[in-house]
Amino acid sequence: MAENDVRSNRCSEQMGYVHCFADKVKRFPGLAGRETWKVGKEDPRRVIHSFKVGIALTLVSLLYLMEPLFNGIGQNAMWAVMTVVVVMEFTVGATLSKGLNRGLGTLLAASLAFLTEYIADAPGRIFRAVFIAIAVFIIGTMTSYVRFIPYIKKNYDYGVLIFLLTFNLITVSSYRIDDVWSIAEDRITTIAIGCAICLVMSILVFPNWSGEDLHNNTISRLEGLANCIQVCVREYFNDSEESTCQDDSSEDPIYKGYKALLDSKTTDETLALQASWEPRYLRYFHRIPWHQYAKVGAALRYFSYTVVALHGCLQSEIQTPKSIRALYKDSCIRLGEEVSKVLRELANSIRNNRQFSPEMLSNNLNAALQDLNSALKSQPQLVLGSKNGRAVQHHDQKLEEDTRTSSPSVKNIGSSSRLGCRSREHSRELTKKVLRTQLSKAAIVSLEFSEALPFAAFTSLLVEMVAKLDRVMDEVEDLGRMAYFREFEDVENGDKIVVTCEKPKTDIAQNDVPSAGSE
Repeated sequence: MAENDVRSNRCSEQMGYVHCFADKVKRFPGLAGRETWKVGKEDPRRVIHSFKVGIALTLVSLLYLMEPLFNGIGQNAMWAVMTVVVVMEFTVGATLSKGLNRGLGTLLAASLAFLTEYIADAPGRIFRAVFIAIAVFIIGTMTSYVRFIPYIKKNYDYGVLIFLLTFNLITVSSYRIDDVWSIAEDRITTIAIGCAICLVMSILVFPNWSGEDLHNNTISRLEGLANCIQVCVREYFNDSEESTCQDDSSEDPIYKGYKALLDSKTTDETLALQASWEPRYLRYFHRIPWHQYAKVGAALRYFSYTVVALHGCLQSEIQTPKSIRALYKDSCIRLGEEVSKVLRELANSIRNNRQFSPEMLSNNLNAALQDLNSALKSQPQLVLGSKNGRAVQHHDQKLEEDTRTSSPSVKNIGSSSRLGCRSREHSRELTKKVLRTQLSKAAIVSLEFSEALPFAAFTSLLVEMVAKLDRVMDEVEDLGRMAYFREFEDVENGDKIVVTCEKPKTDIAQNDVPSAGSE
């Protein structure tokens, strides 16, 4: 019976696996269709790129399919197909980088291989084999070591790899094949044809520029951070409790706003490197400083850490009472709005290729900081600081004095009544009531102290955000100077303001805004 039960359980499990697999097979077409549509909807350029790769492969396959072309090139026509598969990338910069690396590496390797063949062919066959082995060892060792150099690794790693591969193929095969020059010539020709087709399809047919992607990404991240800060500050002072109790952070729009920025280091560096290969120029035929875009991205990531901490204040378990937050609502919202305006102004500066006015932005930030400082000074007892610490100490001393004065009075009552045990018990109860009341007052003071901490951290992060924003403004200003942006024009006043490289620093120390670590 036990064996039958085990067999029946195994059969039921197997049938369950079969039904589960069948269900997955039935749902696969729908899931594949939805995922395919989602990928194309996120970026329609992916669909265009796929068609471009298909057309390029079809064109290069004619070298192998058409009889006249095949007779001229032969079996080496497959090298052109391999070149298109490897070199054809999504952006023009990536295609140029791989194509030029592959072409240059092949040309240099072929030249060095024929020089090696010319030297090894003179004395005899034994010396030739030894010389080829030594040459392969030296070139392989040196090339592999050169790939560890950071500059070579970053810019020419693929070309060095192709150089090593081509050199070994030509040098080693020349020992057994007499007519190696024709093979090398055909391979160089087919690789050149494949690279040419890739470049034509990438540059002339709906090109996707790496620099344009980097430019748009920088603008969108500036605007995304501006929206994050604005929503964070408004939700912190919102009356509803739903905004501060979100469990699923992946669905939070604030989280989505800065998540892409935190993970952008590798993407920015790659796009900046690929864009440096693209033949694009600004006014006066100057190259666009794509490396400066990467520096702007680094400054934004440094700035976004404060935004992450500010978002954490919304999800804190301990919250400052709404009555206290309402006292500083207007000042904090104004400061958050000014920071958002600065980020949007920087985004517009990059989008329109024009400089901005650091003086105007800094003045508005200073005015907002002074407004918050005045609001904090108007209610000093509600903010963590030295004054509040003295008030708590004064309150504790007062409680101790009350305890000392109340205890003798209770003892006097017990001694004057002379009612024995009942009077002593009554005096103990009175003492406990007085102490219990005083302890409860101390607990209330401690609770108010802990509840004020989250708001102190929130205001401290706002001020820290203004300090870190100065670095972002510096990098964007350097970008405008290096890229020859147009001069800033004051549209409201109709005046033309020449922007200089120096701008006033926002003095945070003079604002006397208490931070979370103040005593």
